[in-house]
Amino acid sequence: MTTARTVIINAQGGPEVLTLADREVPPPGAGQVTLAQTAAGLNFIDVYQRAGVYPMALPAALGMEAAGVVTAVGEGVTHLKLGDRVAYAANPPGAYATARTMPAGQVCLLPDAISFDEGAAMMLKGMTVQYLFRRTVPLAAGDTVLFHAAAGGVGLIACQWARSEGIRLIGTAGSDEKCRLAVEHGAEACINYATEDFVDRVREMTGGRGVDVVMDSVGAQTWDGSLNCLRPLGMMISFGNASGKVPPFDILTLGAKGSLMLTRPTLFTHIADPVVCRQMAAELFAKVTSGAVRIRIDQRFALADVAQAHRALEARATTGSTILTF
Repeated sequence: MTTARTVIINAQGGPEVLTLADREVPPPGAGQVTLAQTAAGLNFIDVYQRAGVYPMALPAALGMEAAGVVTAVGEGVTHLKLGDRVAYAANPPGAYATARTMPAGQVCLLPDAISFDEGAAMMLKGMTVQYLFRRTVPLAAGDTVLFHAAAGGVGLIACQWARSEGIRLIGTAGSDEKCRLAVEHGAEACINYATEDFVDRVREMTGGRGVDVVMDSVGAQTWDGSLNCLRPLGMMISFGNASGKVPPFDILTLGAKGSLMLTRPTLFTHIADPVVCRQMAAELFAKVTSGAVRIRIDQRFALADVAQAHRALEARATTGSTILTF
């Protein structure tokens, strides 16, 4: 049996709990594939799992997206074959590894026009944007969206996706440099929340009406302001908690602020059906291969430097996507 260099945690906590270990890679069982991986994506869900925001059975491997080549195929797997180039975002965690055996359902064929690095950087982030714009609330050209963390990996894909659909996207970010990046990638405007009140600016930019939808992965820090940016009957999509979990709140607040709608989706609910997952991935791949969306990788770390990568992400010192290379 082969082994793979794998990042594991034996306790939840800070970046110091991340350790490298050689773990056995079992042959694939029914419905599984074995992959030789070249890169994995870094995401805030990895931080939440490591830190204990999302409890895990320990010891646990980390990482939710990666790209590589199929090296073995289990019984019953029909959409993949030996040697296929693939990428995925999927449970269970374990993508921070040079090789792994995993369920095949959410593993997707990667077009030749997309590199392994891009595949590793885009699957979780890009399919998140797909469900935000396609599956969570109907959006059409001319609709207005407020998107927090617009210069991050998800944000830069969202800016480009919105531009390609004629959707007006107003971003927020924590520096003028990040705001410029968001605008360069398709945001109509980007508000530096470190120097401006984003609620006041959004109201100004929408003529006092408010936006149709807020897409918020920041959480506690932006929660109240996000609700105050919505028009009556607007939709609040809370899909992350980079600044901490949203504290309990009175649901009557939604009525008082204009019969607002609220949802807390996860990617893994949307991709649970393998057929749907591959349809979502196909739309994402089409956006990338057409040139409508470009996957920007601004940080690369060796697998052994995974703790440094986590520290950079938590410090909001990154832009675009971050990958671990093997």
